[in-house]
Amino acid sequence: MPINAHPDYIAAEKEYLQAQTLEEKLLKLKKMISLAPSHKGAENLRQQLNTRRKKLEAQIKKAKHSKKSTKTGIKKQDMQAILIGNTNSGKSSLLSLLTNVKLKISENQFTTTKPIIGIMNYKDVQIQLIENPAINSENFDKGLPNTTDTILIIITKIDEIKSILEQLTKSKAKKIIVFNKIDLLSKNEKRKISATLASKKYNFVLISTITQQGIEELKEKIFQSFNALRIYTKEPGKEKSEKPIILKPNSTIKDVAEKILKGFSKKIKKTRIWGPSSKFPGQIVGLNHKVKDLDIVEFTTK
Repeated sequence: MPINAHPDYIAAEKEYLQAQTLEEKLLKLKKMISLAPSHKGAENLRQQLNTRRKKLEAQIKKAKHSKKSTKTGIKKQDMQAILIGNTNSGKSSLLSLLTNVKLKISENQFTTTKPIIGIMNYKDVQIQLIENPAINSENFDKGLPNTTDTILIIITKIDEIKSILEQLTKSKAKKIIVFNKIDLLSKNEKRKISATLASKKYNFVLISTITQQGIEELKEKIFQSFNALRIYTKEPGKEKSEKPIILKPNSTIKDVAEKILKGFSKKIKKTRIWGPSSKFPGQIVGLNHKVKDLDIVEFTTK
């Protein structure tokens, strides 16, 4: 406390010490600066207060930048699907069921406030699933649908589809309509819903996260939506790799090599291949040979 400090300054200092957030501290600090003694003996005090102000401003700027980076900093994997729907459509329950993510499920609205990432292991591949906050909330990430491969539109009523699709016009992702909570419906109601969705030529599946009906069908639909190639590699005299390399259709042996390591194709002396694209087991092929799903590739380097 400075000598000859005005009572208003002392009160402002108390408010500063009790402030909870960085923004609140900065506001109270500026008040302290405006009320600080102006005589020469308080010059060091004023310098200390201004130094503290600059540090606080830098902290607030860094915190804002970090928050912005977190929102857009999801690293996209080879196979990615986004779960989109209105609040309480069952997105969190479905993500927990399909992936390794364990979430606290709530009946409250808008429980999910930021994208949540999980991994679905299926047929030797890892599929990145992301639950986007409710599309009818301020936390919905509008950018994610525009860069993903597949969108799962989670609904509990058919009339939800139109309004959701209207917000996804910029996305070129494949879309799967996932009608949830069918455990609450009769057989006749489910039949009518299926007929309606089929008549509109939607790619759809009816599910229940409670009874798990339709979940295996959904997993297969998600997997098929990527139209990806699973290519296994092996070293001479050894077994094939446990996990495949994921490539796009019409990929070549060169693409397989470059996916392993950039520039690796230049070090290859010989390539043998087993599987759907080979004429016979262990066929020797060149870099331009097109691979097919479930091929096994063996490289011999120079």
